[in-house]
Amino acid sequence: MKLNARMIATAAFAAFLIPAFNLFAGEAAKPLAGGAKEDKAASSSVAVAADPAAPLPAAPMPSGSMGPARPYSGVRYGHTPRIEWFMGYTYLRAVPELAAGNRLVHLNGGSTSVAFNFNRFLGIVGDFGGFNDTRLLLTFPGGAPSEDRYVNQGSAFTYLAGPRFSYRKFDRVTPFAQALFGGIHASDIAITGCTVNCTFLPSENAFALTAGGGLDIKISHHIALRVVQAEYLMTRFENRNTASNSIQNDIRLSSGLVFRFGGNSARAPELPPLAYSCSANPSAVFQGEPIAVSGTAVNLNPEKTAAYTWSADGGTVIGDSSTGKIDTTTVAPGSYTLKGHVSEGDRPGENADCSAPYMVKALEPPSVSCLATPSAVNSGDSSTITATGISPQNRPLTYSYSATSGTVSGSGTTATLATAGAAGGTITVTCNVADDKGQTASSTAMVTVNAPSPGTSELCPISFARDVRRPSRVDNEAKACLDQVALSLQSNSDAKLALIGNAASNERDGSTLAAQRATNARVYLVSEKGIDAARIAVYTGSQDGKTVSTIMIPAGATFDPKDAAPVQ
Repeated sequence: MKLNARMIATAAFAAFLIPAFNLFAGEAAKPLAGGAKEDKAASSSVAVAADPAAPLPAAPMPSGSMGPARPYSGVRYGHTPRIEWFMGYTYLRAVPELAAGNRLVHLNGGSTSVAFNFNRFLGIVGDFGGFNDTRLLLTFPGGAPSEDRYVNQGSAFTYLAGPRFSYRKFDRVTPFAQALFGGIHASDIAITGCTVNCTFLPSENAFALTAGGGLDIKISHHIALRVVQAEYLMTRFENRNTASNSIQNDIRLSSGLVFRFGGNSARAPELPPLAYSCSANPSAVFQGEPIAVSGTAVNLNPEKTAAYTWSADGGTVIGDSSTGKIDTTTVAPGSYTLKGHVSEGDRPGENADCSAPYMVKALEPPSVSCLATPSAVNSGDSSTITATGISPQNRPLTYSYSATSGTVSGSGTTATLATAGAAGGTITVTCNVADDKGQTASSTAMVTVNAPSPGTSELCPISFARDVRRPSRVDNEAKACLDQVALSLQSNSDAKLALIGNAASNERDGSTLAAQRATNARVYLVSEKGIDAARIAVYTGSQDGKTVSTIMIPAGATFDPKDAAPVQ
């Protein structure tokens, strides 16, 4: 029975390999398809309880060296191989080990599978695996829970088929999931060292299925590495305690190489030569301002990494990608050219250049405006000076001030003009501004200073207290005072006079007496001294006393009578 099983397994294995080798020989004479993605073939394994340390069957390795992967920026062609042939190592393990009827505990072996892809996502898989065991974990009623025994040439073979679903979004990595159905054949098992009834387990065929997935990584166009294929394996061997079939749960782990053939698309045509354009933004700046540069390359190969370089005949270009900036700190005013280069290799069409003009402008001087608030003041008052400076390049500015008269103080955008001691007239205030490059500007504002107005002066007072019977009569002493007043009015022909009559607090009809005293003094000046009556104003005051106050009012002066009232 062992011999028949091995012959069947060998024939099935050859049936998978012969079409694959024929495909491989045919593909060798064809041009390679570009951008292919890898699929994973489902590999199922079945085994009888095996020693993990048992020697593994050697998996065939492809000849030739594997070159390094090139940088890649995206899927270029969307190629899908038509046939994927997997060969590799497979490990089987029972979960749990003491499941009823499970002949597969720890087995090592190999598996191979061939997948036919209908499209990018769906394919069908045929899978074959063979495994050996040299030790058996025995369980039996009434005995110890478990017992290790060495066995003679125990083996198991799986033959499975089913659908596979692949996710081919990425060029180098292809995850997949699959579910396979079929059978498992386990050979009879004889215990080592036995002489009578040595066949402990007879050969047996059972139903098997797997469900799981894996991950392939592209090495070259025709070869991929199956990093892992992990699956749940279910078998239905007979439970020797009950003589009925039961379900055994196992895991199957595989790893190996995938050979890929054919495909549903040809290599894409060669890309046209590279084209490159670049720009400087802004194209005109003042010295010290940066310029952003950017380049746009057309017909880049997404499987290669482009290298960018920049240069300029004015300033320093900072950046080693498709963007950068020009430092114009030390660049003299003038017109310059930016140059860019992009490269993907040394072949013709894999390099391109571009250029863009830009200009560095000379720094412009600042400007300033000057404003005085208020623009007219009385002598001794102050005015606020406000300077507003503007730099076209937004350079830092400093301020200073000067004036033709008075004193001006301040160093910021505002200053104060003091007019104490300044003569009446116009003062010119100059606002100065300078940037950090030494460029300056000036502007002026005018402040009008009003001269001080002359003040009033009080001349000799007139007393009416001596003549009790005639309290409003201008006597000789009063006439002597009025004579002096007349002289002052005659020497100041543009001056005026205010006469303010007062009465004692105990006088009857005091307000009438006060008015008569001032009126009588004016009559004397007009009739006796010839003073123009229009120059004399008569008031009644509130002082306590029988007097008349004489107030000289020079031209330009203002008289405030305060508590005095004009005599009508």
